[in-house]
Amino acid sequence: MQFHLNGFEPGDPEIADPGERVASSGTPGPVPAEVDVLIVGCGPAGLTLAAQLAAFPDIKTCIVERKPSRLLRGQADGVACRTMEMFNAFGFGERVLKEACWITETTFWRPDDRKPEHIVRSGRVQDVEDGLSEMPHLILNQARVHDCYLDVMRKSPAKLEPYYSRRLLDLSIASAARFEDHAVTVRLERLDAGHEGEIESIKARYVVGCDGARSTVRKSIGRELRGDSANHAWGVMDILAVTDFPDIRFKVLIQSAGDGSMIVIPREGGYLVRLYVELANLDAGERIASRNITSDDLIAKARRILNPYTLEVKEIAWWSVYEIGQRLTDKFDDVPADETATRLPRVFIAGDACHTHSPKAGQGMNVSMQDAFNLGWKLAAVLRRRSAPHLLHSYSAERQAVARELIDFDREWAAILASAKGDNKGADAAQTQDYFVRHGRYTAGTATHYGASILTAEPDHQHLARGFVIGTRFHSAPVVRLADAKPVHLGHVAKADGRFRIFIFAGAGDSAAANAPVRSLCDFLSESPKSPIRRHTQAGTDIDSVIDVRAVFQQAHTELAIETMPPLLLPRKGRYGLIDYEKMFCPDFRSGHDIFAMRGIDRDMGCMVVVRPDQYVAHVLPLDGHAALAAYFDGVMLRAA
Repeated sequence: MQFHLNGFEPGDPEIADPGERVASSGTPGPVPAEVDVLIVGCGPAGLTLAAQLAAFPDIKTCIVERKPSRLLRGQADGVACRTMEMFNAFGFGERVLKEACWITETTFWRPDDRKPEHIVRSGRVQDVEDGLSEMPHLILNQARVHDCYLDVMRKSPAKLEPYYSRRLLDLSIASAARFEDHAVTVRLERLDAGHEGEIESIKARYVVGCDGARSTVRKSIGRELRGDSANHAWGVMDILAVTDFPDIRFKVLIQSAGDGSMIVIPREGGYLVRLYVELANLDAGERIASRNITSDDLIAKARRILNPYTLEVKEIAWWSVYEIGQRLTDKFDDVPADETATRLPRVFIAGDACHTHSPKAGQGMNVSMQDAFNLGWKLAAVLRRRSAPHLLHSYSAERQAVARELIDFDREWAAILASAKGDNKGADAAQTQDYFVRHGRYTAGTATHYGASILTAEPDHQHLARGFVIGTRFHSAPVVRLADAKPVHLGHVAKADGRFRIFIFAGAGDSAAANAPVRSLCDFLSESPKSPIRRHTQAGTDIDSVIDVRAVFQQAHTELAIETMPPLLLPRKGRYGLIDYEKMFCPDFRSGHDIFAMRGIDRDMGCMVVVRPDQYVAHVLPLDGHAALAAYFDGVMLRAA
């Protein structure tokens, strides 16, 4: 898609009239007196969490934001491959694929050895390695990501909309509260016209602070962001410009001889581009605001770095300056580390409220949304009485470790991008390119690996599915649906609906005939009183409403008879008992994609792969591991009433 030709216009580019592109958003009137979950902040983390909880109309959720309306421009823009996998689960992946700018290659520039004041291209690499994800690395304005989430919320069963112009004053947590109690009391100040200064009080069972680096929620629970500043200042601007720089539509890392570094990020629409411009080293304790840097200063610096190429800026859509710093809080909830055995969390923080870093690796928005995706299904499981409240301890344990890795990565990456003091003739260009390639899986968002816990099993049977590593995200692969021969991606069946998935991979020759492993497993799951489906699914609901079972066979779809398959794989659902035909798949031989070979699945034995609601592999088991499967779910879920 091409847009922004005659100037930057926020909102949906498919709407011709710019005046109609920005739909109204927000709920009028006072906030409710009591809710199950109060979310503070309408950034990427807050909206991800709200969109997840909005899928459950029996959970009363409220989201508040200090700003007067939705975001329209600026801020983050990088969308990692892993994030696109998550967007697909929320139902707007295709929309983002269409609108965003695709990053396929990254080029590297350094000073010309013969004329150091000029830059020359020194390298070119593929941005994402082949086979890492079915999704590309994309660039899209954070405001448009917000719009997608707001649309999901608006269309959801809960019909959720934010309350804007609310400033959090304070919160308090009642001691010795029961699970059912609305134990957290929050005071909000209204900032909207006609209601300025009015104080609202809201009681919640849980509060989640997604309110940024200066988080009031974080301060209210006594947490602090701790870390160091790298004393590097950078500027960022989104511009419409005319230039003869040949790589303006590639992602580019430039290191100049005397004017520092710059990163070029092509933006959506074909014309807009973002420049990250290295400004200066700061003295200890100095803030960049004291330098009084203007947008003209950024443009002048960018022109010097691009020499001998020219840059004529026609319009600045957004710009800012910032200091590099990496900070992290020690825990992402209100429970002291020494009280986790005796106390349950009531207040959580996510995103910039608990970790801050530079934006140049494109990780901030992505990691923040993954924080919320991790927390959202757990809150839903607890509030819907599918899991015990102690499950909520796993949020801080899992995501704080991920944030610590991010901080370490960002510190090293920021130092590599920053120019060395003194005579810098681009000697680090090769190091920059090498580091970028070596850490590609991290920047793509696919390197997260959760350790063993009640949610993530020990890898005792990992050899049965070497490509589905326990604790990492479920790596999708092409398959063919048995019922209609449609080529699909297996991972795309995992929606953001709070359900666990069990993927059954049949052994060689297994067509689910009587007494075969697949048939035996399906019979156990549908009939045995020890079955996790029988134990954890409430009577009167669809059989796949809590645990969704899918099967992948090794034969071509033409070699199997769907009418002979186990009833579990042809479940009757809904008020009319209609048959769900989308539970069974085969390798995509026509396109040369055999999922068994691609993901290292043991062809003789087959296996089952348990996947969490946030798309991470929880367990790998043999097909006859019925008792171990039941034990896993008993450790995570409560018996259904």
